[in-house]
Amino acid sequence: MSRAFSIGKRAFFALKGPDAARYANGQVSQDVKLLTPEAALPACVTDAKGRLQALVYLYSREDGSIWIEAPAELEEELEPRLGRYLISDDAELENVSAEWELWHVLDAAEAPAGDFVRRVNRFGSEGYDVWLKAGEACGIPSIAVEEVEARRIAAKVPAWGKELTPGMLPPEAGLDRDAISYRKGCYIGQEVLSRIKSAGKLNRKLSGFLLEAGIAEGERFVTGEGKEAGVITSVSSVADAETGLVPALGYVEKAGYGMEEFSVGGRVVRVHP
Repeated sequence: MSRAFSIGKRAFFALKGPDAARYANGQVSQDVKLLTPEAALPACVTDAKGRLQALVYLYSREDGSIWIEAPAELEEELEPRLGRYLISDDAELENVSAEWELWHVLDAAEAPAGDFVRRVNRFGSEGYDVWLKAGEACGIPSIAVEEVEARRIAAKVPAWGKELTPGMLPPEAGLDRDAISYRKGCYIGQEVLSRIKSAGKLNRKLSGFLLEAGIAEGERFVTGEGKEAGVITSVSSVADAETGLVPALGYVEKAGYGMEEFSVGGRVVRVHP
């Protein structure tokens, strides 16, 4: 049975005009040409040093416009960033954040009804984004926030404000798997991210873990020799049925590369690939 989760208000921008797609392609890491009317597309907005400024989702509309969605707290800084290079392009950026609310539908056998619905994997399984005008009801039974978060952590999907933070390198969180195109043309930060891919070296990598009870988000873990090796960023509220341990996400740093187990104050932190 389909169930819905309210993501609520988001930073939401409509890029309209004949040059909308071309301009958008120069601002984000994903290839806008891959957009279809059926599905949303994740992408990174980065600075000239390849550092993350936002993880966004792109949508194409029937009129050829490109709509860009991001966490609500990024609205004020993302709007000037997206519009900064609109100089000679025949396109305009409109902030429509106040007009729309985002719901996400999980466990749907088919696309739910609606005028603005796109297929997308946000929480570890395929679902649908349903955009509604502010104040409209979704009309689909809701799913608990805790269950959605447990799904996300189990699927090793990074979240803004936890695994994803401004200034980090997108490949550290594995965003190069589906939010970065290495075949498209130039965009801001492209040269740095291409060099990182060629070198294949990162100072830290996102990983899944299974924890003994009592370990919290933000705690650092160490190797058997006592060397700091990383940090826990998200902890599930649902224990693993087989082991009784708690699924979590975090970053393993260089000192811990290749290791399978760490500790926090004597409690076990086990890598869960």
